[in-house]
Amino acid sequence: MKTLEHNFDLCVVGGGMAGMCTAISAARHGIKTALVQDRPVLGGNASSEIRMHICGAHGKNRRETGIIEEILLENYHRNTGLNYYIWDSVLYEKAYFQENLTLFLNCTVNKCEMDGNKIISVTGWSLTSETFHVIKATYFADCSGDSVLAPLTGASYMLGREAKSDYGESIPPEIADKKTMGMSCLFQIRETDHKTVFIPPNWAYVYENDAPFAHKGHDENSNWWWIELGGEQDSIHDTEEIKHELLKIAFGVWDHLKNRGDHGFDNWELDWIGFLPGKRESRRYKGKYVVTQNDVESEGRFDDLIAYGGWTMDDHFPAGFYHTASHPTIYHPAPSPWGLPYRSLISENIENLCFAGRNISVTHAALSSSREMATCALLGQALGTAVAMAVKDKCNLDKINVKELQNKLMFDDCWLPFRKRKLNSITSEAVVSHPVLTNGYDRPDENGINQAQLRKGEKVVYSFDSFKKIKGVRLVFDSDLNRPEKNMPYNFPLQIKGYKTPKTLVKSYKLIFSTPDGDLEITENDNYQRLNFKYVDTEANKVTFIPLETNGDEICRVFAMDIF
Repeated sequence: MKTLEHNFDLCVVGGGMAGMCTAISAARHGIKTALVQDRPVLGGNASSEIRMHICGAHGKNRRETGIIEEILLENYHRNTGLNYYIWDSVLYEKAYFQENLTLFLNCTVNKCEMDGNKIISVTGWSLTSETFHVIKATYFADCSGDSVLAPLTGASYMLGREAKSDYGESIPPEIADKKTMGMSCLFQIRETDHKTVFIPPNWAYVYENDAPFAHKGHDENSNWWWIELGGEQDSIHDTEEIKHELLKIAFGVWDHLKNRGDHGFDNWELDWIGFLPGKRESRRYKGKYVVTQNDVESEGRFDDLIAYGGWTMDDHFPAGFYHTASHPTIYHPAPSPWGLPYRSLISENIENLCFAGRNISVTHAALSSSREMATCALLGQALGTAVAMAVKDKCNLDKINVKELQNKLMFDDCWLPFRKRKLNSITSEAVVSHPVLTNGYDRPDENGINQAQLRKGEKVVYSFDSFKKIKGVRLVFDSDLNRPEKNMPYNFPLQIKGYKTPKTLVKSYKLIFSTPDGDLEITENDNYQRLNFKYVDTEANKVTFIPLETNGDEICRVFAMDIF
């Protein structure tokens, strides 16, 4: 056994989509960051160990952008065979090779050193290297989902369903309880060109008819999310017991579909089954503000809005699989988008503790919308950016300039509803040939336009009345925010359409800087990302952008161009 000590500006505990985006964002904004994950892979519920596809806000042009969109587009580019282990590698490389970010995998945090209401360090045990890692930091972000730092630090937290009267909500029960939404062991199937055989284990449950599956869709378009248990037990401490029961059900469900009745699965085989349950709900921190059902329904128009949701309030019955009276969940309506406030990411009683993901400061009812992974990713990027500001400004988390945070997020392509991105001074001084590129809204409007639609070779020109010191150009292209594909498919039919770099993206382009010494040209020939930064160190009185090719579309679509 050995012990290693480390010092960071920020320690992020939990490597799901929220934790990843927190750590990556903080590191990109220049602070020394640790990301501690208790599994061998990143992604949490989206990883190869659980395989839940990433969902987020409903509605036209509501897809989440920023780091989460960057990751999805990277996967479309590299993972053409839709292999879950390549997806794992995409997540891994985004964190492991990020400057200012140190990754600790297979490391379980089980101890905290406190000084009053401030965390001094956390200690994690690395199973594979038999090493204790003592990590000191200025700030700690718990993105673990289960809020693992709460019982170790004395941080205020909530668990279960509030009573209707607690926050004046209509969704909760009359009397508060400790019941939660459950967890699921998913499985995936793959179609073949021949009939296949499945022999179930003798410990699997036997379902001779469809009666247990009333109100539960079970065709090849399902990801079997309703194989769910644990809401009536302890969703943390009973996890292993619940997992064993879920596996009996999961193998029994596939045996039923394959062997007991004509369900159309003759040529399908079981490709994978999860032995790690995916969780929906456990501890939620109590923050400086608790977001409620009423906030969701009123669109969350907070002054400190830093992310948005847009999934319905999807409230699963605690009995899960054994709830047979109706559909296993109630989809309470929610607007899309609705805003989430920065205050809900900061602990009410631990000075340097913050959080992002499904464990933020929300009621059970609000959680049923905010828990989606794309929403959690936005929360993570916002939190990482905020902590970097606090470190640089040497101030408490609740003292940062929130308007500056909002503009930084929008500049990093995290769209914020009800907000307009403020242009920097040099872009504001330019005479622009296509003014739509500087209106501060970097996605389609309600008419689906709000973009420069250019012919290949058509010039966009930014002119200045004198030579300006220029560090680079920011470009936002169209990645088709209405594409139906998630990050990975539910199941694998013989032919899968989509899941490739969107044809709307500009693939190659040229930037020309008119300098005192003549033209300086930068060319990109293989772009597959929505957000592009091209860096230079020059003076110019004109910058010209010329799109040369797309990934398949006839029109070159550009939302924004900024000079910085």
